[in-house]
Amino acid sequence: MRPLAMGPISRAEEMNKIVLAYSGGLDTSVILRWLIETYRAEVIAFCADLGQGEELDLVREKALKTGASKVCIKDLREEFVRDFVFPCLKANAVYEGRYLLGTSMARPLIAKHQMLVAKKERAGAVAHGATGKGNDQVRFELSYYAIDPRIRVIAPWREWRLRSRSDLIAYAKQHRIPVPTTKARPYSIDRNLFHISFEGGVLEDPWQEPPEEMFVLSVSPEKAPDRPAYHEIEFRDGVPIAVDGKRLSPARLVERLNRIGGEHGVGRVDVVENRYVGMKSRGVYETPGGTILHAAHRAVESITMDREVMHLRDSLIPRFSELVYYGYWFSPEMELLQRTIDESQRWVTGTARVKLYKGNCEVVGRRSGASLYDPAFATFERDEVYRQKDAEGFIRLNALRLRIRALRREREVRGARSEVRGTKGKRAKR
Repeated sequence: MRPLAMGPISRAEEMNKIVLAYSGGLDTSVILRWLIETYRAEVIAFCADLGQGEELDLVREKALKTGASKVCIKDLREEFVRDFVFPCLKANAVYEGRYLLGTSMARPLIAKHQMLVAKKERAGAVAHGATGKGNDQVRFELSYYAIDPRIRVIAPWREWRLRSRSDLIAYAKQHRIPVPTTKARPYSIDRNLFHISFEGGVLEDPWQEPPEEMFVLSVSPEKAPDRPAYHEIEFRDGVPIAVDGKRLSPARLVERLNRIGGEHGVGRVDVVENRYVGMKSRGVYETPGGTILHAAHRAVESITMDREVMHLRDSLIPRFSELVYYGYWFSPEMELLQRTIDESQRWVTGTARVKLYKGNCEVVGRRSGASLYDPAFATFERDEVYRQKDAEGFIRLNALRLRIRALRREREVRGARSEVRGTKGKRAKR
């Protein structure tokens, strides 16, 4: 997806207005007030509705009370799933084998619409609440610059003297800004329609098990129903379109699968991952619907994708996932990869049946009108379409290089033995 082009903003307008990516949480609430006091500029709070489950009217009210001149809230749930989640699903994108990229894929969408607000309001600067240690600063800023190379970016965590969450809490109390985070429960939460992530606080000890009361989308597998549940997910050209025979919009489909998966404890992941800036960090994620979709998508691919196309596409998964994680959504290499992935999905149409039980998601069935799986060829019973004797020539041809190597080794062994015998003979004559 290409970013929207924007014309340059004049220097006279550069710092009159700042558009802040605002969530209503601790960081962005403090940042809003800090921007006003530091830059003496008008601050517009931009809030993207990605299905975070908050009462956005309260977020609007809080931003205005904290000093925002205007609050812009956009419902981006359908666009998020359609244009960001589903492209990653078609690529089977998983970072370092575990993380389904729920936060990573959301940042370029937020940045895109934040920049649209900046253009509309003729603001010369944008700001975000990402820290100087994290990945999000890169994701936001690469997206900003891809859209408008002249935009001024303000990253308070790289400028101010506040150094910790405790400092932010103290600042908020000083300025009477209500915040949900406390010293007793300091871990950071990021939620959208696709997942919830937890970082920081007690989770900074990688040996410490996450507290059960922390989880939101899923029940503990131990408390999940004692009977398994079966569900069917239908795909067209690699995109999920229906659950249990019911057609749903992209956002509603993910919501439905989140409920289904969460009821059975599916989708919890606890990982230590490598951040782009170079350090390791621990993240705990809940992605019930995404976990089901990845398993179902793979199942439909297994019967519809050509072997070599699948293997070539699979070789691109680590690279695609890194581009998303590192923040290069609006890059030429991502455009190229997305076109390649889209082409690979042309025949990925069919239905997968999954079994959910005690935190597990198991594929138990798959079918497709475009299937390459033919029982007439695969059967162990007698058939008339496959001559088993043909396999002999196939195997011998593929074994040719292995046989040649083995023959060379035999020659080397014989040569070594002859040399040993010759040496012994010389010694006997002496």
